[in-house]
Amino acid sequence: MSDEPIALAKALASFDALWSPRIVTRVNDYDVRVAKVDGEHVWHAHDHTDEFFLVLDGELHISLREPTGERTVVLAQGAVFTVPRGTEHKPYAPSGAAILMIEPTGTPTVGDRHDEIPAHVDATTGHPLHS
Repeated sequence: MSDEPIALAKALASFDALWSPRIVTRVNDYDVRVAKVDGEHVWHAHDHTDEFFLVLDGELHISLREPTGERTVVLAQGAVFTVPRGTEHKPYAPSGAAILMIEPTGTPTVGDRHDEIPAHVDATTGHPLHS
């Protein structure tokens, strides 16, 4: 990781891939990742960790399957939301968005349980940032 400040706009400008996060830094045992997103991701759940989202640009919708039923939260630019561990969820960005996520290092972007992964989804644990 860099020992210099990282400009998130520059980090986001360094790649075009959708749903393919870049690791901008680490905090203890957590990755701080940025991603460009557009359209739908997959239904998935992280069994052992919460998932933190911050919308940097655009708007992100997150559908949630909760014990009381299904609902969708809408996150505008600057909004944050944490999906509790074990909660099935599906992020989507109807008009594209840029997001920042905080997850334990090594956490797969499609969680521990997921639907079939479409070809456009890069189901990795994040890529190193090459600025």
